[in-house]
Amino acid sequence: MQHWYHIFPKNTGLSLFAWIAFCLLPFYFIFRSSSLTEIVIGIVMIVLFFVTYRLAFIKRGWTVYVSVGIEMIISVGVTLYFGYVYFSLFLAFFIGNIQNKAGFISLYIVHLVTTIVAVSIGFFIQAEAFFMQLPFIIICVIGVILLPFNMYNRNKREKLENQLEDANEKIAQLIVLEERERIARDLHDTLGQKLSLIGLKSELAGKLIEANSDAAKSELSDIHQTARTALKEVRELVSGMKGIRLKEELPRVRQLLQAAQITCEVKGDPHLSDAPLLVENVLSMCLKEAVTNVVKHSEATTCQIVLEQAPDRWSIRVTDNGVGIQEQVRTFKGNGILGMKERLEFVNGSLTFDSANETTLSIQVPRIIQQTEQGESS
Repeated sequence: MQHWYHIFPKNTGLSLFAWIAFCLLPFYFIFRSSSLTEIVIGIVMIVLFFVTYRLAFIKRGWTVYVSVGIEMIISVGVTLYFGYVYFSLFLAFFIGNIQNKAGFISLYIVHLVTTIVAVSIGFFIQAEAFFMQLPFIIICVIGVILLPFNMYNRNKREKLENQLEDANEKIAQLIVLEERERIARDLHDTLGQKLSLIGLKSELAGKLIEANSDAAKSELSDIHQTARTALKEVRELVSGMKGIRLKEELPRVRQLLQAAQITCEVKGDPHLSDAPLLVENVLSMCLKEAVTNVVKHSEATTCQIVLEQAPDRWSIRVTDNGVGIQEQVRTFKGNGILGMKERLEFVNGSLTFDSANETTLSIQVPRIIQQTEQGESS
């Protein structure tokens, strides 16, 4: 919509020179009158029209309709007494900028009716003047019919485009935020396990350095290898998040549990049939975090990992004989647990706990993910 300081309407299909002509022509029609009184009245009406027209752009509420009413009266008066019908185009443009639908329709109907009535009466009062400009009057009436809807729809489209642009900016900001959170989760899941392993092996090496130097050297060698592996994974993460297969993650999980002196038992086939890389990546990351939590918080001596493949889902169960589930973990407030839950949401997966006898964390991902991908590719 235009602002109050714009002199002429924009994007109406008429050039700037045409609008200048419409502004100057009323003076020509007025000065054709022989009476000085009529000329003065005509000039006053023209000035009043343009002043009211410009002020209408900065008015709000009911004062807008009062301004348009005054302009309609002036337009009808100038049409009947001076044969100048083109103020109706200015009004048509302004009405098209009314945002309120009810107000727009009301003003449109009133303006269309008054314009047609004024033009019809003008043909009887000033037949010669009106017939001389008949083609222009027809164009003017067509403009009164079409211009308001054209402006109304254009303004509505611009408003929607602006809203869409704002929405796209917000989406871009959310994408950046989500990417930061993803990197934070990946760094936590990747480095958390390795640093926990390094800490455990360092503690063990410290205990063995005097009692068994060879075993201590072996532990230090493992620490060195783990640190190199962590550095490699961080580089891969920064360069573009490599996909991790479940069969590749299991040896690392075993190594972590063994370092914590927790007996590890794995049941099931780690080669997931027809599992998309995204699903395996999510399951691998969740398994890594689940085992890291067992090492850090459970005080367990055994840990069992069960891998299952059903026709409708893939699932992983991690069971330990530790102290049970802490309240912050149960309510998903722990950083690692929350990260697992958020990752699983990407593949419509779920995360549940059971601590009736032993502590069991269950991860499930439906096979509908694979079915959807097959449907899209077909």
